[in-house]
Amino acid sequence: MNWLSLLVLLTVAGLVHGTWDNCGGTCGLRAVVSDYGLMSYYYGNLAYDNSMTRIVGGTGALPGAWPWIVSIQHPWAPDRGHWCGGSLIGTQWVLTAAHCFDKFDNISMVYLVIGATQLTQPGPGAQIRSVKQLVIHQYYNPADMSYDIALLELDHPVQCSPYIQLACVPDATLRVSELQNCWVAGWGSTAARAQESSDHLQEAKVQLIDVQLCNSSGWYAGEIHTHNLCAGYPQGLIDTCQGDSGGPLMCQDNHADSWWVVGVTSWGKGCARAKQPGVYISTQDFNNWIQVHTGSNTVRSDSPTSQAWSHFLTAHQTTQKPSQKPTPSNEASSCPFPLNKLVDFFTKVKQLLHEVLGQNTA
Repeated sequence: MNWLSLLVLLTVAGLVHGTWDNCGGTCGLRAVVSDYGLMSYYYGNLAYDNSMTRIVGGTGALPGAWPWIVSIQHPWAPDRGHWCGGSLIGTQWVLTAAHCFDKFDNISMVYLVIGATQLTQPGPGAQIRSVKQLVIHQYYNPADMSYDIALLELDHPVQCSPYIQLACVPDATLRVSELQNCWVAGWGSTAARAQESSDHLQEAKVQLIDVQLCNSSGWYAGEIHTHNLCAGYPQGLIDTCQGDSGGPLMCQDNHADSWWVVGVTSWGKGCARAKQPGVYISTQDFNNWIQVHTGSNTVRSDSPTSQAWSHFLTAHQTTQKPSQKPTPSNEASSCPFPLNKLVDFFTKVKQLLHEVLGQNTA
């Protein structure tokens, strides 16, 4: 490796570790999944392994694939302590399901692992927080799982990094039913009757299922509420399962690389059964409720980009806001270099790194 190649590599490494000290105004963007080769080189012991245990129809997720996902843990939980999932929607707030706390009346025993992919080896980028406050929706009814949504206020804010970022919660303007690229993720059971949670974060691609169909005879036959979403497949096979509760249902914006957390994993009959898909709480329907309890500046429903992102990620991410119609980002225009020059620079860096990696492995 010549000195120039080494300098470029160290520069990129410094950007990865040195420019993510706060969350800025960003949400819904994934930093490190765009270059698997570089990530495997730089974080060799965290490299993706196709042999990892499968969730119901899913696969092991790459580090940083879903940087807003949170593992909610409790010492009473079996195995590794994982109990439910959640989504980081503010530096001090996590969105999750209310039913996760049906059995726990001492919230001080709950803690959260943020920025991890493998729970037994969370890595240096992970952060642990305890809970300052639990807010359960006032109309939550465990009998019929209506209003199954809750918020956790952390004891102190997280620091954002390539592996910790905020989720976007949609407002009423987003046409959720038109979103095509949707995924679920979690550390839940990998089979319908499995008792153990998964050590490695699992992910699976799902489809949004029309709520009327989901609520029809032969499916859930009237059990779906107006504030629910259904996602999975008519034939089953791919689904969330026990331990995935509270975690996110995520869809990519149709006009940007940013992602929306459109649902909170709530319930389902069994796991991955035909005509019994996963049932989720629609976060869009609770946008105002979330803002009331967290503060209007916490839920970034229209701002996935910021100067911090535009300076570093323009080679891999768009600069459009996640709404049904793309709008220019004012932040992108503040970048000190022309956009095309910045794209060219990172393209050359990527090529050089691949050349270096190729020389070293030849």
